[in-house]
Amino acid sequence: MDNASITDVWDRVVGGQQPPEEWLVLVTGLVALLAVAPHGVWRISRNAVTIAHEGGHGLIALLTGRRLDGIRLHSDTSGLTVSRGKPHGLGMVLTAAAGYTAPPLLGLCGAWLLSSHHVTALLWGATALLVAMLVMIRNAYGVLALVLTGGAFLLISWLTGPQVQSAFAYVVVWFLLLGGVRPVFELQGKRRRQGAHRGPAGPGMPDSDADQLARLSHLPAAAWLFLFHAVALCSLVGGGRWLLGL
Repeated sequence: MDNASITDVWDRVVGGQQPPEEWLVLVTGLVALLAVAPHGVWRISRNAVTIAHEGGHGLIALLTGRRLDGIRLHSDTSGLTVSRGKPHGLGMVLTAAAGYTAPPLLGLCGAWLLSSHHVTALLWGATALLVAMLVMIRNAYGVLALVLTGGAFLLISWLTGPQVQSAFAYVVVWFLLLGGVRPVFELQGKRRRQGAHRGPAGPGMPDSDADQLARLSHLPAAAWLFLFHAVALCSLVGGGRWLLGL
């Protein structure tokens, strides 16, 4: 690739695109809502939120100096990120807290990019993150989920026109913002049904991110649930305003 071609590609990535019509922003928001609200659809679309969730754990683990051993994504939309390092301290707390906060914060960053009309930068950036995450996947279903998701971003980026790219990007960002809210309510409801507790999980009880954080920080799990709710809802409000141009 010669210098002119590299310059053209760079200009395409960092350059701004035409803002979409207002009706398209509203329609893409509705499409994203329909991917989050119905239980049957959510059982499938939640896989994308799990990718962001586990990716958040992995990214913060690396940024805080932990060694990332691998990431697993499962067909029941659960996931597992394994890292090595001190079993306590700020790095471990930030890593544990990154899961539920990653999808809405990614959505908020995406909304900022779209409000600045950087559709291509968003699509290519998301593709790069998915490729980087693929290297750390340690099970077949996880590889399949990443390849399909990354492939969709790549195909949209290269083979479609600006309007289709814009619509896809807005659906993705709306989905992250809306899809970042529901898992926190699901976590709260699950803990309530199983008997909410303020310490480490008891026999037969799942050790959720909130419970791990309670053990690591000596703050109640309810405080971490409140943080997850606050991040998700504030990101939805702030990102929604950016997307709608308010």
